[in-house]
Amino acid sequence: MSSRSRSGSRALTGHGTLYKALGRLEEFGLLSSRWEDAAAPEGRPRRRLYELTGEGARVAERVVADAPGPAAGRPPRIVSEPA
Repeated sequence: MSSRSRSGSRALTGHGTLYKALGRLEEFGLLSSRWEDAAAPEGRPRRRLYELTGEGARVAERVVADAPGPAAGRPPRIVSEPA
């Protein structure tokens, strides 16, 4: 992987970018979120878990179907936010 690809990935996952986008998707009703139930293992913060809503899954399916290139047909990834 090129350093450009790696740096782009780091920029995308920055708290100021990724979690604001997740919050907006939740406000639009496309995602739901909750804090994980179990206590986190020692040394790891509790995580915020995100899940597509029914509407979010329908929108994701349309976006993936319309996407050009190798991403077409791939399911969306699930991510979590540290506490």
